[in-house]
Order: sequence, then C-alpha cells, then structure tokens
Amino acid sequence: MTVRAVAAVDLGATSGRVMIGRVGDGVLELELVTRFPNGPVEREDGLHWDFAALYEHIVEGLAQAVRREPAIESIGIDSWAVDYGLLAGGELLAEPFHYRDERTARGVEEVHAIAPFAELYRRNGLQFLPFNTLYQYRVDTRLADADVALLIPDLLAFLLTGARVAERTNASTTGLLGVESGEWDTELADRLGIPSALLPTLVDPGAVIGELRPELADRIGATLPVIAVGSHDTASAVAAVPMTSPSAAYISCGTWGLVGLELSDPVLTDAARDANFTHELGVDGRYRFLHNVTGLWLLSETVRAWESEDGAPVDLPELLAAASAVDGTVPLFDANDPSLNAPGDMPGRIAALLRATGAEPPTDRAAFARSIVESIAAAFAEAIATAARLSGRPIDVIHLVGGGSLNALLCQATADRAGLTVLAGPVEATALGNVLVQARALGAAPATLEEMRALVAATHAPRRFTPHP
Repeated sequence: MTVRAVAAVDLGATSGRVMIGRVGDGVLELELVTRFPNGPVEREDGLHWDFAALYEHIVEGLAQAVRREPAIESIGIDSWAVDYGLLAGGELLAEPFHYRDERTARGVEEVHAIAPFAELYRRNGLQFLPFNTLYQYRVDTRLADADVALLIPDLLAFLLTGARVAERTNASTTGLLGVESGEWDTELADRLGIPSALLPTLVDPGAVIGELRPELADRIGATLPVIAVGSHDTASAVAAVPMTSPSAAYISCGTWGLVGLELSDPVLTDAARDANFTHELGVDGRYRFLHNVTGLWLLSETVRAWESEDGAPVDLPELLAAASAVDGTVPLFDANDPSLNAPGDMPGRIAALLRATGAEPPTDRAAFARSIVESIAAAFAEAIATAARLSGRPIDVIHLVGGGSLNALLCQATADRAGLTVLAGPVEATALGNVLVQARALGAAPATLEEMRALVAATHAPRRFTPHP
C-alpha cells in the first residue's frame, strides 16, 4: 500500500503549527512537527501580528518536517481570514494589522455611507463583522503605496514561491467577492476607493501556486510545490467534517465558533441578512452558510486574566472538571456582545454583562467558567436553530470539530441546549482538510468531498454526546 506525505501549515489566532499528513488507502494520519505561539502585538500605530516571527516559525517548521519525512511532496497553508499584507516592489510595506485593531470602526462608517449594508449583502452575502477586509482596506492609508494586497495565507505563499494569487475561499471573506459570481467585484472596490488593481488573480483549492524559491528550497531541504488548499481555516475544517447526513450542521470551534450548514446555493434573503448569516465559499464551490459566534476566546481570555492575577498558571482541565461538577443553574450572558471582542479583563466585562441582566456573577471560578461554557453553548444552539429556519433544512445532528471538541462540558451543553446529538471531533479538522485537498491534487486522495469525509469518518471516529432528557 502506498502512503503519500504532505506538509500542512495551519495557523490560528492564538497558535500555529506545521504538521505532516499521510494519506493512503484507508490511511489518514497527522504528525505534529512544531507548534508555536501567535497573537496580537501592540505597536505605536495599533494592533498588529508579529509576522516576521510567524514566517520564521513556518520556514523552520517546514525544514523540520522535511528532515523528519523526506517523502513530503507538497505544502499547503491555511489561516484565519480577513487580515492581509500590502506589497510594493515585492517588499512588505508593514506588519499586517490584527483584525481586532480599533481602526476598523471608522471604516465601517465610511463604507456604509457609500454602500449600505443591505446592498453589500446582496453583492457579497457576508454577515456584518466590523473587521471584514473591505472595512480595513477603506481606512488603510498605505493602499496608495502598494501594488498588491495579499491575505495572510496568500502572503505566505508569495514569500515561499514568489507567486501572487488569492485563494477563493479566503477571498470570499473580504467582502469584495461576488457571492454568486465568485469573482472580484471590481465595481464595488472602485466605488469604495479600494484600487481593484490591488486584487490578485483568483485560484481554487487544489491549484499549484508555485514552487519554493531556490534559497528557501535549500533552507527547507527540498524543492516542493505550494498547493492552494481551503486557505481560510474554516474552509479546510469544514472539508474534513465527517458529515454523512444531508441534514447535518457543523460547528468549527476554536477562538471562534463557526456555526452553520453546507449549501449548494446561497440564501440571500432579508431574514438571512437580519440574522447576520454569512456565505463564505468552501472547497468545491460549496457555500458555508454560517454565523460567527464568539467561541473559546471567552474562556481563554478569562483564564489569562486569572493567571495574571494569580501570577501562576491555571490548570484548565481541572477548572473544567470543577465546572462540570457545579450544581444547579448558572446565569447566562450574550456571548456575542460586542463588549467582549477586545483583549483585556474578560472576567470584569462578563460580570458587567451579567449584572446588566439582573444576575449576580458567580464568585467561584468553577461556576464562572460554567457560566461561560453554557453561554457559548446557548449561542451555538440559537445559531443552529436559526440556520435551520433560514435554509428550510431540518437538522438531525451537529458535528463539532476543532479544539472545542476536546471540551466535553461544551459538547454536552451544546447537545442539551440544541436538543440534538453532537458528534465531537476530529480535533485537527483544519489540518486534515488541508492535507486532503493537497493529497487530492497529487492524485493520492479520493476525488469527491463525500469520499474524503468518509475517509475522515473511518479514521477519526467522533465522540457522541446525546442530549439529556
């Protein structure tokens, strides 16, 4: 039996990793090579990503991967959405801004003064998020100095290969891709003062972007192609959700919870717009009809605040075990409240939300953590019910993938609040989707999404959580 190997670069908002993926007949395996921290850094002009450090981690991780597995045949890159870098003459003008930087608020006002949100929704199908790329572009004073704008995975692919492209699943999060055409909406860009010449050629998952630059091939230890995957991490994650029912919903849960359905046609109704449901493109032209729910960011920021207060680490498994043992009900808050978007003092802001509803915040940390988890689960359940109503599709099971699938309390709470079975896992759905799309391009994986998902289901059995009566 032939097993083929690829390298997956998988970048999240709090950490990144390089993994080796191995694919064969009945085989789908991941091997972690390296994991490294990622997150916002405060600079004089606002919140940025430490992009130089991120790039070095990636290149070193790829070199380690090739040393460990010389049979690696290609590289694929996925990351969070919406953020970008600007190039002039092949050089990065500045560190990419972080999507939580405050500058985007002015962009929202200016964009909507030119193109009201109702018009934007008809054109791009995107839910309103104040950090969507078109709002960032609108207030970026460096645009006039640039000759191309590249989203984070495309920027990394450029640095590796020299090729300037935009992978379509991630391009669909910018607000400048036509929801029905799948092409750049240059008329909208020009109206908003965003030079359409900055928008690179679009490619689909599976396309070969280019080969490693010679100096990088020497450093990494092999001349390899970089293959476009579902470069928006959620697109890769959904490609690896082991769905077998046409009535399945998914939650890709990490820092964010992306909650929705996979559709073949958009739902561009006023009701969908008012419910703030989005249409991001998935692998093979599918629509990811979903709603962003604040996910484990709430818990991780709370733990970070407690660790700062204590001057010592918090044992998260111990905290969640204690939270699971809390008797009685806990107060809930709106997990999507905008006051929870920024870093800093998450316990204080959650407490303020609870008091605003007339509830008294738990003083015990286990109960406070339980309140957070139950509030996230309640938001998940509401989003799933709304997806079913808007699409007219009944839902019979929920697949919860990503880091949140390890949180048994969250999985059970979601099952209980939605009244549906939750199938949890795989944890590394994003990396698996990345690997599968690369392997398919190499002729080493099944041809259809359904067959790829069957391979995931056969090799990564999910954990079942049934709702309590």
